[in-house]
Amino acid sequence: MVPCPAMADTPREILTVAAFQTADKATALTLINRAIATADAILAKSPGDREATLQRGIGIGYRAKLTKSRTDAQTSLKIFEALAAKDPRDAEAQMVVAGWHLDAIDQLGGFIARTVLGARRAVGDAALDRAVALGRNRAFFPGLAAMMTIRQDSDDVDSARKLAEAAIAAPAVAPLDQLMKRNAAAILPSLRANKGKAAADLSRTLLPFGRLKG
Repeated sequence: MVPCPAMADTPREILTVAAFQTADKATALTLINRAIATADAILAKSPGDREATLQRGIGIGYRAKLTKSRTDAQTSLKIFEALAAKDPRDAEAQMVVAGWHLDAIDQLGGFIARTVLGARRAVGDAALDRAVALGRNRAFFPGLAAMMTIRQDSDDVDSARKLAEAAIAAPAVAPLDQLMKRNAAAILPSLRANKGKAAADLSRTLLPFGRLKG
């Protein structure tokens, strides 16, 4: 299960609540800032902590998404790229690089995302493929990739369906794996019925902040 706010103590748990369980922007931003502050505190004691660095980057990226801050967006990308460069086989680092590029394009449109932020679909697609290949032992990666793929192109039903089916078949030990397995199962009927737009619309509500109001 996804942690409830009272149980969320780590930056990862706090950000999961913010992204998937929060109904309004103000509450989400409060949680995001709390997660960033918690990660900063960890990094003050252990500057090389990979998990705290990753979650700090995700938190700053989430904040950029909600506030449309170009500075935060660029800061988060630098963190993600540094993590991916340090360990090219880090599936989570590849996934956040993919998410940065593809989310920016979905939110702003290809031209504006490219011009203002430097987002590139080809870079995002390549990082997404690497994340799925490296993270085959977890449902999180193909599950998230299935939703991002059909959101990006509602005609690409076959690719999204294969990813969703892979997510359902993959192990789901961590809460995010369990969440993405459920989400993959939710969009799979539409994908199997070749209803790409319906799957894309549902995916947008299941991705981070998809049900946010205000």
